[in-house]
Amino acid sequence: MYFPTEEERKDLTRGLLPKSREMIVAEELRGWSWNTPPLEPIYDIKLALYEVANYYCPTARDLYMKRVMGINANPNPAMLFGRALHDLLAKLITEAKRAIYVEGVSRASEALEQMRRPDYSSLDNVSKHLTQEELEELKNRVAAVWRHQLNAIITQVDSALAKQPRIGVDSLVSLAIPVSVEQNLDGSFLGLSSHLSTDAYRFYETAILDIKFGEPKDFHRLTTAGYALAMESLYEYPINIGCVVYARFENGRLLVDKDYHLIDDELRQWFIEARDEKMRMVSEEIDPGMPDECYGDCPYIGHCSR
Repeated sequence: MYFPTEEERKDLTRGLLPKSREMIVAEELRGWSWNTPPLEPIYDIKLALYEVANYYCPTARDLYMKRVMGINANPNPAMLFGRALHDLLAKLITEAKRAIYVEGVSRASEALEQMRRPDYSSLDNVSKHLTQEELEELKNRVAAVWRHQLNAIITQVDSALAKQPRIGVDSLVSLAIPVSVEQNLDGSFLGLSSHLSTDAYRFYETAILDIKFGEPKDFHRLTTAGYALAMESLYEYPINIGCVVYARFENGRLLVDKDYHLIDDELRQWFIEARDEKMRMVSEEIDPGMPDECYGDCPYIGHCSR
């Protein structure tokens, strides 16, 4: 999921990467300009990045219910599924790297082959909230995601080993698994939480990756934009590429699509406007009202309509 296919790599090389190098981003919309408008926060509160980026509720009244009304709704099954699968991917990437470091280059492939049995520990924190049928479905999805991502890692490792006869263990990990998962970021400069965590960051394209286990939405790109701005505010180098990875399950199969995109002025401006709008709503306790149509999985649906 976190590695490009050959077709995607060609498309990136011939398409998005050259465009990202040529793209001009307004200086005031780079994260390192956090201390001047429009990036400078206008309210003294901190929002989680997902609170800014989510627009499943078109009026964002779910955020109003949580932050102003103080209602903590129970997560729905889709949210629990997503949480477990995110945790699974982070653990798999980490454990694969650990196995290579522990076993060394000569036994790297064998160590990865020994990871074939899926790790179901990511279910521990969600299983008590699921029915037996939901839990079985989630276990099947865990097995599918584990198999898919582990196969990709093994292919990457075998390819690196075949090309580099004198490769060291650290280089092998860097070449074969060039992603950092759950990288913690302090978003305070932008009025965001000081405990942000990206799904993944891929080194060689300086690309932010975010995985979604649901239907594509146009606002999903706000998440990569927010992380890019936060990373720029901390490290002061440009992040121009984002990728939303969509994973869905159909007839027992895992299907993966990727939305590579430029984090351009328009997307950055959209994120900043969303941040300001939601900061104002929370800080001034402005009820945005119910939307014309609620989404079916909204955890606040029983509270919001009262």
